[in-house]
Amino acid sequence: MRSFAASAQQRERERHEQVLLLARLLPFDQQDAFTFLDLGAGTGAASRVLLAEYPRASAILAEYSPQMTAEGHRQMAPFAGRYRYVEMDMLASDWPAEVPPQLDAVVSALSIHHLPDARKQAIFGEIFGRLRPGAWYVNYDPIRAPDAVVEAVWERVNDRYDPEAPYERAHRTPQEQARYENHVRYMIPLAPQLEWLRQAGFIQVEVFWKRLDWVIYGGCRPGLTVSPSPSGRGPG
Repeated sequence: MRSFAASAQQRERERHEQVLLLARLLPFDQQDAFTFLDLGAGTGAASRVLLAEYPRASAILAEYSPQMTAEGHRQMAPFAGRYRYVEMDMLASDWPAEVPPQLDAVVSALSIHHLPDARKQAIFGEIFGRLRPGAWYVNYDPIRAPDAVVEAVWERVNDRYDPEAPYERAHRTPQEQARYENHVRYMIPLAPQLEWLRQAGFIQVEVFWKRLDWVIYGGCRPGLTVSPSPSGRGPG
């Protein structure tokens, strides 16, 4: 787990700019008090960025793996009292009772692409139902190209940024190949995901950032602009 955590920290540094953009897309001033849900939170990489950006915010981290949660508690120590983990299987439609019925925001990073298509579509509806009127859901995730021609372009350009990538693709260990296949197993193009957000009821559905096979997109539940929690209470 520690070796995974070390490589995860490297990836976290590489993706910091995108996760910070995700944080800043939420409609809050930096001193606002609000509670957000981080779906498929893992060790809390996205939550740490949001909690640093909004020092009065509180996080609920939804994660299924006890190993991830244990490592997350270690890495989240600087934010003690401002977060809590809840056990949640994103493949199941029954959300844990610890998740409030209305949330000020929902975010996800590198988790939705692991879900089968039907579950992706369903969870967008479930997220919509948990948001306060005017609240936002924002997702940062990899996507699959819409066709082989575009996929070849993406691969060629990515290889210019990472010249070692072609060799690494051709020399994966069985463990690395299994990890890669799990990574791409349910990955799909962007267009249907945006359409599923609209079908769930989201408005202002937008692609806020895109770089080849990486994207930040989201939408808003109709209603008045979300108001921060007045008390600044933590997640309990």
